[in-house]
Amino acid sequence: MANQAPLKYVFYIAATPEKVWEGFVSQESNRIIFSGAEFQADMKPGGALAWVGPGPDGKPIAYVHGKVLQAERPKVFQYTFVMGQSDKASRATIELVPETEATKVTVTHDEWAEDDPAYAASADGWPRILSRLKTLLETGKTFKPH
Repeated sequence: MANQAPLKYVFYIAATPEKVWEGFVSQESNRIIFSGAEFQADMKPGGALAWVGPGPDGKPIAYVHGKVLQAERPKVFQYTFVMGQSDKASRATIELVPETEATKVTVTHDEWAEDDPAYAASADGWPRILSRLKTLLETGKTFKPH
């Protein structure tokens, strides 16, 4: 059976690549974009990363965790992506390219296991996350997640 197709999104954000990079990796913006989740990352190849927040019982759990594959500021951020307690990893690649007054943001989420339950959640989540990041970087505020 074939693996699931890559998810690919292209957004343009009216900010410099440095500012967009900070938007993806800073604790402050992650807290805002992911409703209070803490982004913890060792930003070098092989470094661990996780978005951690309160679980159903109030104890901290990793919503998403993985390893940094590439962190080339402010151009490429690539990491493995494992949702919750799953053992299935996929790969997320964020590429930033300056364009006049904006940054072209290309997100490719690929290398999916065929029955990875994170696929549908990611297909729904990425456009929301990217829209919230764009709004935050361009206006200084954003909208609540659904």
